[in-house]
Amino acid sequence: MAALQMTDRCRLYLITPPKLEPKSFADTLKRALDAGDVASVQLRLKDASDDEIRRAAQTLMPIVQAAGAAFILNDRPDLAAALGADGVHVGQDDASYAEARRLMGPDRIVGVTCHDSRHLAIEASEAGADYVAFGAFFPTQTKESKSRAEIELLTWWSELMVVPSIAIGGITVDNAKPLIEAGADFLAVSAGVWDYPEGPASAVAAFNRLF
Repeated sequence: MAALQMTDRCRLYLITPPKLEPKSFADTLKRALDAGDVASVQLRLKDASDDEIRRAAQTLMPIVQAAGAAFILNDRPDLAAALGADGVHVGQDDASYAEARRLMGPDRIVGVTCHDSRHLAIEASEAGADYVAFGAFFPTQTKESKSRAEIELLTWWSELMVVPSIAIGGITVDNAKPLIEAGADFLAVSAGVWDYPEGPASAVAAFNRLF
């Protein structure tokens, strides 16, 4: 099973588009994963039914894991555990960290959204979260942002804590450099890859050049 491996450089944490057709998206995803280092892929289908999420996971998870990346499901630790995903990502309005950990067990990834809150991040870290996600750092169309995070938050975290941080929210090849320099361990990117003018594979390659 893949883990979210930290290295001495920032890495890419891909988030799927909000809507996708699994079979046609599979080729796009494979090309993107072949284009450079990707730590993980989060399947994020907010308005999909359980059956649609299952179908997408069954199609895409083998592609992600074959590329050596971790397959993470958004919001749903129950489905993540049932499907054998490598991890789950929970927001503050989703299942609690404790519930997610109970369902996923000790060895799979559980990451937690912490918005712009140092308090929430410390709580998640002390509870045993595998990573904390801060954001949004930039305006984003992918989801409605509840908070805007300051880049200094990443530096503060990286200097104090060993739990990895993920920066999220409107990140593109053009605006990512300050986040990398501030100490983010991973950059969570959706539209910045899938809507990249030269295509997703070119975006992955461009992010890896920045790293």
